[in-house]
Amino acid sequence: MTNQNLEAEIKTKLLAMQQDEINSYHTYKKLSRVIKDPQNSKVLDTIADAELGHYDTLREITQKDIKPNWFKINLFFWLAKILGLTFGIKLMEKGEELAQITYKSLVSIYPQLEQIWKDEEMHENELVEMLDEEGLKYAGSVVLGLNDALVELTGALAGLTFAFQNTNIIALAGMITGISASFSMAASEYLSNKADEDGQNPIKSAIYTGIAYVVTVIILIFPYLIAKHYLVCLAWTILNAILIIAAFNYYISVAKDYNFKKRFTEMTVISLGVALFSFVVGVIIRSVFGIDL
Repeated sequence: MTNQNLEAEIKTKLLAMQQDEINSYHTYKKLSRVIKDPQNSKVLDTIADAELGHYDTLREITQKDIKPNWFKINLFFWLAKILGLTFGIKLMEKGEELAQITYKSLVSIYPQLEQIWKDEEMHENELVEMLDEEGLKYAGSVVLGLNDALVELTGALAGLTFAFQNTNIIALAGMITGISASFSMAASEYLSNKADEDGQNPIKSAIYTGIAYVVTVIILIFPYLIAKHYLVCLAWTILNAILIIAAFNYYISVAKDYNFKKRFTEMTVISLGVALFSFVVGVIIRSVFGIDL
């Protein structure tokens, strides 16, 4: 690579980082104004000012002004508002981890970047320490509700599908089974947390578990209320189950730094394995008892 090409590549990297810094400044500023916790708001406000300082340092090097990318700024802002501050900021921090590597590689050329690199490392630690959201405290309860609904209801619907082959009856039986199981699971979670006394509110744990279960039930049964052919409904339900598993595990992998691939694979194999087993049971029951509805 010629010196001219190398300089062009470095300049491109610097401009990209400059863009990220001005975007981060506006995102953190917007979030600092809307979150309720005063301490968290103060930390975000301080980090936003530091990001603006980083932008100014990079501007001195590039000799260019960069306009904020309001699409990205608003995207991360609303992700944090809708899906939680932890998720939105952790998603942003994934980009800043790459920026740290780039800053470190350019310190020998631009010594003034060393402070930015150190600031980015400090920001990550500060953000991790400050984030304390109720929703993530009860992630275990949500996981319990999702896991149970996915495993039990996907399997039950597969069995009912091949036992009855009537979408209306399957939807009705699935809804009754799912709603009843959601109350049962919520009650079990309440009693479990009350006995453990681990600092979690038993009522809130039960509510998170119950809501996760009911929402999953509705999504899984939805195809049977829309489509007419029972095989189409079952395929659609299985697809919905996989999408729920993927979406939830991506959220948790970002917010709590879990391994997405491992958790996604584990939940998918268990859910589909139970569905396959139930499908076989449904076929056997239909054949043995001669059920024809």
